[in-house]
Amino acid sequence: MSPIPAYIIAARRTAIGRVGGLHKNRRIEELCAPLVVAALQDSGLEPTQIDELIVGNATQGGNPARLISLAAGLPETVSASTVDRQCGSGLDAIVSAIRTIALGHAEAVVAGGAETISTAPWRISKPRNLYQLPHFMSFEPGAAEERESAPLIESSEALSSRLGISRAQQDTYALRTHLKAEVARANRKFVGEIVPLRANAEEARDQSAIEPDFKDLGQLAPYLPPDGTLTPGNTSMMHDGAAMTVIVSERLWETLGKPHGLRLVAHAVRGVAPDDEAVAPIEAMKKLKERMNGFKPADIGVVELNESSAAQAIALIQSLDIDEDILNPDGGAVARGHPFAAAGAVLVTRLFTRMVRTKEEAPRLGVATLGTLGGMGLAALFEAV
Repeated sequence: MSPIPAYIIAARRTAIGRVGGLHKNRRIEELCAPLVVAALQDSGLEPTQIDELIVGNATQGGNPARLISLAAGLPETVSASTVDRQCGSGLDAIVSAIRTIALGHAEAVVAGGAETISTAPWRISKPRNLYQLPHFMSFEPGAAEERESAPLIESSEALSSRLGISRAQQDTYALRTHLKAEVARANRKFVGEIVPLRANAEEARDQSAIEPDFKDLGQLAPYLPPDGTLTPGNTSMMHDGAAMTVIVSERLWETLGKPHGLRLVAHAVRGVAPDDEAVAPIEAMKKLKERMNGFKPADIGVVELNESSAAQAIALIQSLDIDEDILNPDGGAVARGHPFAAAGAVLVTRLFTRMVRTKEEAPRLGVATLGTLGGMGLAALFEAV
């Protein structure tokens, strides 16, 4: 069976909010329903034309995609499913939607990622016997509860040590990514991308994307004293947020007048050792380069990396010889925050803005890449159409 081409014709996201901040009282369906409505309006499709909704989520439990579907006013007959590949869930949901259309099982799918850590249920482990008390569980798959620091911090420290990436380099990168985000906001590059959930200025900007002072960055204590280089200022912190896309078959795309959008060219997933998860995006990118279907790495005009840390971003630049100017040109997760399972869908939405929505000369090819808790890297190459 020949695959049926699929096209992303709309992509929207919320502002990214700190845990306990911007979205502190919003349930996942309240966060996502306005996005689905806005993306459908952008696409020109009616809710009755949607066959399925796929959502990436890692903390809610159950099938929140069904709650989102109903809250967004999609027909009760629409299929809804939830994907959990940790931080890669949102990108995985979008790729799954494209595959569903490619197999001829759907004509139009809404897909994305959502995370409301502020309102998600707490995870509590069952005690081994009646004489022990239950305790809270971390997000890290299989993480030992007695560890003093997150495995990703330890992995990133090892990576920075191995490559000789200094604290000053990391702080400089962090400051630059904040400056990029501030310039993008001042130039209104997020207008049309972010859906304000209420009519106020806070809802239209990422809550943590506030330019820091370099001296302040330098004074932050490291996670792993005394010689650690990673700090709260040069790493990305867990945040709330969501992003949704609308994906259609070639037949429906032509019926709509062939609107500008994105087409998936290639996709790669590669696992690494759980204690080496900081290198996962690098390994996924290497695998992706083997699957570029005739395109060359030099043709890539933008790379959106959900950077877990400045060290990870610098390592990717050095390891793959990437021009820093094309990496997260409007700022990355160190500036705006890490919305966990929504992160990959946010990357695709950012690509949509850079490659489709922008009125400037746009790159033809773009990559979304990230690593996940547990040691897995994802990368996807998209072409503007």
